[in-house]
Amino acid sequence: MSNADVLFESAIPDLPLIGRGKVRDIYSVDDDHLLIVTSDRLSAYDVVLPDPVPGKGEVLTKISLFWFRMMRDIIDNQLTDLTVADVIKDPELQDQLTGRSLVVKRLKPLPIEAVVRGYLIGSGWKDYQQTGQVCGIDLPEGLRQAEKLPRTLFTPAYKAEAGAHDENIDFDKVIELVGEKYANRVRDISIEIYERAAAYARERGIIIADTKFEFGTDEQGRLFIIDEMLTPDSSRFWPVDGYKVGMSPPSFDKQFVRDYLETLDWDKTPPAPELPGEILEKTAEKYHEAYERMTAPLGG
Repeated sequence: MSNADVLFESAIPDLPLIGRGKVRDIYSVDDDHLLIVTSDRLSAYDVVLPDPVPGKGEVLTKISLFWFRMMRDIIDNQLTDLTVADVIKDPELQDQLTGRSLVVKRLKPLPIEAVVRGYLIGSGWKDYQQTGQVCGIDLPEGLRQAEKLPRTLFTPAYKAEAGAHDENIDFDKVIELVGEKYANRVRDISIEIYERAAAYARERGIIIADTKFEFGTDEQGRLFIIDEMLTPDSSRFWPVDGYKVGMSPPSFDKQFVRDYLETLDWDKTPPAPELPGEILEKTAEKYHEAYERMTAPLGG
């Protein structure tokens, strides 16, 4: 893959930039639409790393499209019929952005991240070791690292500004932030999507250990799922054949990068360290493999 295929930061002269997230650049198209460009930036521990992962933005976009379409009977999503060519007239810019960009509905994001956990790993495992709970939810004694949880847990977080860490919150706080109706719907929809996706992925040799979703509302108050869905950036994907309780399994996601960063003397605050070329290449391979395995027909 050439450097021309790598996009760290987009620049679209004809559209107003609304903001840059850890991975996505968001532009205003009109009163009803946004253009979301998924860059090749990689964040870890809520810090954007200085080196892009080649092709990552296109893979994330393809994976999200796949899941948005699969789950549309559960909840409406942000997708529209408009394409990049409908809103970008410069042919070179069209070429750069096509495949990694979506023209979506302009919606009001809810200020929470809907985190769903099916396995005891990451911050949940650390929390459990210290308190016997995950995000304030009591769990049985004696659970081991990476063990399947007795039930799927909804452990929401308050969305932080760029560069800050998201804050775990309890369900009462969700109700306070978005109201009881939305809180209940977001929780129930998130669990339903996760459990359907986890069953689907398991048949294809992948365990979805946990994930997070974002939601938004339109002017009529209707709820939509937005941002990304069940990507290696927002989820932990483990190969079934590499899974073993009691250890952190190998993964198809950026846990590979996190594991590398854990070997460094870095305090997880900006600036982030540079990544070696082999780490970037291996990460790109894992993202591509996740997409290929997840979308392949059974027996294919």
